[in-house]
Amino acid sequence: MSVLEAELKELIVASLFLENISPVDINSNEPLFGDEGLALDSIDALEIGVEIQKKYGVKIDPEDEDLARHFRNVKSLAEFVASMR
Repeated sequence: MSVLEAELKELIVASLFLENISPVDINSNEPLFGDEGLALDSIDALEIGVEIQKKYGVKIDPEDEDLARHFRNVKSLAEFVASMR
């Protein structure tokens, strides 16, 4: 696991106040949204996006056709953030 993936897991847990989940419980390849994985919703995506913009200075375009793919899991999110820095 990359340092960035670990940081993103911590960011997700902290920004969403996930009390029963620790960063080490999150598999980098499991889905973040939908019925599987963490089962987050669109409001959670917005929160995560805001925190990523603050922490990494990444501009997230809500009109980006690949946005859902970038937010699919922690691994794809880390690749997206790394590519934007």
